[in-house]
Amino acid sequence: MDELPADAIYDRTRPGELAVSPDGDRVAFAASEADSDEDERLQSVFVVPADGSRDPHRLTRASGAWNVEWSPDGSKLGVVMVRDEDIALRVGRDDANADESDGGSDTDGDGDGEEDDADGENGDGESHGNGGDEPKPQVWVYDLELGGDARQVTDREKGVRDFDWGPEGERIVVSARDPTDEEREYLEQRREDGPIETERLQHKIDGQGWLDTVTTYLFVVDVESSEERRLDDAYGGGILGGLAGLQPAWHPGGERIAFCSYQGDDPDDTYVQHVYLVDAETGDLDRLTEEGSSATAPTWSPDGERLSFLSRDPANWYAPIDVAVADVDAGEYSIVTDDLDRTMGIFGGGPVWLDDDRLVTAIADEGWTRFAEIDADGGHRRVFDRQPRDETHRQFDADGGTVAVVRSHPAEGTDVYAMDAADLDAGSDDPDPRRRLTALDTDLLEEYDHPETARLTFESDDGTEIEGIAYHPPTFDPENPSPRPTLLWIHGGPMAYDQPQFDFEASFWTSRGYLVYEVNYRGSTSYGRDFCEALKGAWNTLEVEDLLAGTEDLVERGWADPDRLFVGGFSQGGVNTAYVLTRTDRFAAGLAEHGVYDLRSAFGTDDSHKWFEHDFGLPWENPEAYDAASSITDVHQIETPLLLTAGENDWRCPPTQSEQLYRSLRKRGVESKLVVYPDEHHNVGDPDRAVHRLETLDEWVARFDPERDAPDGTDGGAE
Repeated sequence: MDELPADAIYDRTRPGELAVSPDGDRVAFAASEADSDEDERLQSVFVVPADGSRDPHRLTRASGAWNVEWSPDGSKLGVVMVRDEDIALRVGRDDANADESDGGSDTDGDGDGEEDDADGENGDGESHGNGGDEPKPQVWVYDLELGGDARQVTDREKGVRDFDWGPEGERIVVSARDPTDEEREYLEQRREDGPIETERLQHKIDGQGWLDTVTTYLFVVDVESSEERRLDDAYGGGILGGLAGLQPAWHPGGERIAFCSYQGDDPDDTYVQHVYLVDAETGDLDRLTEEGSSATAPTWSPDGERLSFLSRDPANWYAPIDVAVADVDAGEYSIVTDDLDRTMGIFGGGPVWLDDDRLVTAIADEGWTRFAEIDADGGHRRVFDRQPRDETHRQFDADGGTVAVVRSHPAEGTDVYAMDAADLDAGSDDPDPRRRLTALDTDLLEEYDHPETARLTFESDDGTEIEGIAYHPPTFDPENPSPRPTLLWIHGGPMAYDQPQFDFEASFWTSRGYLVYEVNYRGSTSYGRDFCEALKGAWNTLEVEDLLAGTEDLVERGWADPDRLFVGGFSQGGVNTAYVLTRTDRFAAGLAEHGVYDLRSAFGTDDSHKWFEHDFGLPWENPEAYDAASSITDVHQIETPLLLTAGENDWRCPPTQSEQLYRSLRKRGVESKLVVYPDEHHNVGDPDRAVHRLETLDEWVARFDPERDAPDGTDGGAE
């Protein structure tokens, strides 16, 4: 078949967030699509019967939609959307302003009479790319019994971040920014290109830009009248609060609302995050958790007697993320996954209650995301052994006896499936009980060949066993291999892991005859705490040994052509690419994307200062550790041609990092190229730029591949 073109990105639909209806009969899900005419990614919501009896129904037709939540009785679906103001709020005359002949001066349609941030960066922990005169994200509700379009429930001037339903479906709780008059004045100054003024330690977050001092609160909103009331003591704080939001969860039968925040001293200098309980009527506030943990994802048991949440060590992100369960009335909680040396799956979300005593969660288990059942009193067991090792589960939800999951397979795409909760006990020899609810990428899958995968293990230099996942063209025979050009592609994190899944980029390369090799080096999650924690404060050591050993093993197996080896990665993968190239000239070319190469200069310009402090100390107190973890100090050892990419507004791995390494390489005469994507954060979001990125990577590889013609028609190979 033909090579998969980069612009096939426009043909892909990616399912994400899932929500199962309370009766278990329907599944709502959000899916990302791309509009080639407008060059933008769109997020839509679909609803599909859980029995797979008909195709999904597109519910939303707005450009942005997320935070999908069923009402308690399942008759309504709430969604946070970015769309034009509800016509019902625009028609008629407001008696208070009926005499204003010019209709007011509101220029952005959100009712506040002022333009909003032109860059869409709102400093509340999430940026949705809204220009100053574009609508803000609000809660909209679909009445699935009556039908028709959604009704706008909130009208917050700065928009809404997330929400949850009250127990009767008559109220919702939302989190939203609420600036003071002084803060409004500053925001207005910023909109007019005034100076940035800050006294905050955490002064930036990727995707949001420069932070301000506006506080995010919880508001209780009447669904019918849209009347709202602020809960003054339920407000956000802390670095993680800026990243994850308040995550409100309303008690299924009462007035208590759980949410996550840090309200202590120095909120910009800690990853600690507590679970709080606030009374929706009185506003009374209680803190549930103690110091020493970062809590996220609070979820009530069906009877409301217990609350689960995820808990992690705020000073050690290499330690597993655990599940905690609280007896709320007793004010006590405990970690219930002490005996599970695995982190909760970073791709799967959760946990979700199956009944009042059991939860189901996704765990990261040896380069694989799978289900585990958690006993609310402690203990666990791995379930659904029917899931093959050559696929993975991503987002999931459960309710009404139904489990819905996003299943991803390298050659079969990524789709939504459902099964009965009882079928979580299905074993490896049982028929597959999952019902396929979507077929989102049929044309893309049929028109091009997609890879098969193989799990390989090898010993690193010190004898540690390491696992890698090889994506290979279907014509490649692992039993009788012929050496292929190979791209060692390094995952980010480093607290992440590679696993078999549908990977557009892997298909892009394998359709061109390449092997893509992904090594779960030490520092990766899913292999236990010791394996991951070995890299804490020790970057540029063990992971480099593992990556190089994996490459040599692939060559020795006869899989990889030693003259056609390439290495690359994004984020931490870019960091590690530079590390690798300071140690060897084994690779024909490198691709380092959105990485950090000088940790000392990154400390003041990125959004990860607290992470670096936990790993390496403070740069003026422990400069040797920062230098040891920085490839820029060994730039004189890089001889391999290197392509560097960066996002102009990336505050996770600032573009100045790529500039430093690029200039140093050019100064030394090493072939190198720098590509900076304007307005992009720590990603390449706009579809046209995503296409350009893949084509640029391909051009760079072809330029140094001795057996390929470069895409411009010239011979490959080093110049």
